[in-house]
Amino acid sequence: ELNIESSRSHSIMTITCAATPIDPEAYDFGTTRFGKISFVDLAGSERLKDSKSEGTMLKETTNINKSLFVLGKVISALAERDMSGTNNSHIPYRDSKLTKLLMDSLGGCAMALMI
Repeated sequence: ELNIESSRSHSIMTITCAATPIDPEAYDFGTTRFGKISFVDLAGSERLKDSKSEGTMLKETTNINKSLFVLGKVISALAERDMSGTNNSHIPYRDSKLTKLLMDSLGGCAMALMI
């Protein structure tokens, strides 16, 4: 059965910053640089049969499992794209709200660390 104390949700905290050099001698004087860091706490996946969820809890559990599945698909698609060296493969970011929110943190020139 599910832990009644569990929040059954993902949490994302995003910090953005902007910095502009104020030294007129700096090569990038006047150019604003932007940064973003996201801290993500993912809910654990649960087997629907074992969780004995009903109603709202069943819907929550299904949505969590779907978003984790899509996150796995996105990471796999990015890895395959990097291995093949092509840039034209489809990455399914839009298949879940979680991956839509993390799109710029997962692909492109972003760096991601999973613990």
